[in-house]
Amino acid sequence: MRNYVTLICTPALDELYPDIEKKLFFDTPQNDGHGHLSTNIALSLNKQLKKNPREIAAAIIAAIKYDPAIIEKIEIAGPGFINFFFTSSYIASTVKTICDEGTEYGKSHKYSGKRANVEFVSANPTGPLTVGHGRNAVCGDTAANLLEWIGYSVDREYYFNNAGRQMRVLGDSVRHRYLQKLGDAIEFPADYYQGEYITELGELLVTEYGDKLRNEPAEGVFKDRAEQAMFEDIKKSLKKIGIEHSVFFNENSLYTDGKITEVLNLFKEKGLSYEKDDAIWLKLSELGNEQDKVIVKSTGEPTYRLPDIAYHIDKFNRNYDLLIDIFGSDHNATYPDVMAALKSMGYDTSKVAVLIHQFVTVTQGGEVVKMSTRKANYITLDELIDEAGSDVVRFFFNMRSINSHMNFDVDLAKKQSDENPVFYMQYAHARICSIMRMAEEQKLEASFENLALLSTKEEQKLIINLGFFPDIVLQSGEALEPHKVAGYLMETAEAFHRFYTQCRIIQSPPQVASARLALCLAAKTVIANGLRVLGVSSPERM
Repeated sequence: MRNYVTLICTPALDELYPDIEKKLFFDTPQNDGHGHLSTNIALSLNKQLKKNPREIAAAIIAAIKYDPAIIEKIEIAGPGFINFFFTSSYIASTVKTICDEGTEYGKSHKYSGKRANVEFVSANPTGPLTVGHGRNAVCGDTAANLLEWIGYSVDREYYFNNAGRQMRVLGDSVRHRYLQKLGDAIEFPADYYQGEYITELGELLVTEYGDKLRNEPAEGVFKDRAEQAMFEDIKKSLKKIGIEHSVFFNENSLYTDGKITEVLNLFKEKGLSYEKDDAIWLKLSELGNEQDKVIVKSTGEPTYRLPDIAYHIDKFNRNYDLLIDIFGSDHNATYPDVMAALKSMGYDTSKVAVLIHQFVTVTQGGEVVKMSTRKANYITLDELIDEAGSDVVRFFFNMRSINSHMNFDVDLAKKQSDENPVFYMQYAHARICSIMRMAEEQKLEASFENLALLSTKEEQKLIINLGFFPDIVLQSGEALEPHKVAGYLMETAEAFHRFYTQCRIIQSPPQVASARLALCLAAKTVIANGLRVLGVSSPERM
């Protein structure tokens, strides 16, 4: 529906105001008397044209050419809003379109032939995935789903580092637990990884090797086995929530393949780096950022900016049309440095979209659950999935904008009632399946021949809502905002439940019943497709 009004409004605006920038947006009016779609374009052009918005609106309406079989009327409202009213027959015809397209309804070919890389999770293998990692994972995977729904071919990528101090500490943590299990009276350092998984690894190595590893260094068998175990654990956790990566990129390869050296040489050639205090600095102050930053410390160890720059160059060289990075809020101040460096080397940073997700607070029993990776007094993603289920975890993480802090209420997540939005939506789908089973028993079938009979307020509102699904998917995919799909689905479930409450289905006269069954099928299709975008199941029985 938005597509159609965009198609008829754009040429009218171009004809009237060819040299003026125009941003055309449509909203769904809250008041039924204000039509099915509304735009404030006349108000937004007010300053540029220096005319009364109602006068501008009247000129736009006069220039619009539309099909009267689709648009019943176009009106000016209030200070200059333009309201569009669709014909009831066009609205009803949406039902057949949805059912005909089935599982493909909502998909777009707008970006067919384009490739996208979505890099997300990217936790180093030092322990189980936390709830924070879980939000990153779900947001990244759902963003990838959305891009696929609007035509992109998508690679899901995991970037990790299995070297450095945190991995040495991991190996030595396991070594200490191993020696303690052998009976050695050694103190466990307070800043080491203290989770139960470390103790279990130590015990496993005692069972497997006895005391043969007593003199092994931390970075030998201990680190290798810990890394292997942690990565297997990470992959299992992700699989439990329906996520699998197609590419695993090791940061260390940037060093072994000489890509770090190439970047340093390039900075030097371009005069973008200099030495000071035995360190190498990047001239970020000349690239639009506030101050220069160290990219190689005086110890010879690179800061995180340098491998991040080299990694993005590698991704650019793989010829993607779009690069998506999903980061935690701790990256908020650092990624602009990486973008500035890439731009200075001639890379088109407009192809990069950085999504920053905020913290997650987990509450249970009305109290906040504290989290600390090293102390291991945190809820793991696995535990959250076991408590609430994969569907609930995925939906809850998608329910809020990635930019907003999130409170994850475990008690609400476990409720099997309308208070839980996941239950509310899945129940709508299951209820429709139940209706279709009852209709089959009574030899009733859905029919598209009498869709014009779907004229009640509840029927029309539900159909209009269903017709917005392709627009929602496209907008959410282009903006990389999965929460808009979640919000839309909650509205859809509410619209269906209102329709179900007000309109008899199977007990209606046969022609009305067949049309309403068709509407039920359309609603079932949209709810299932929307849940599929979010990675949530659509059960047939509850």
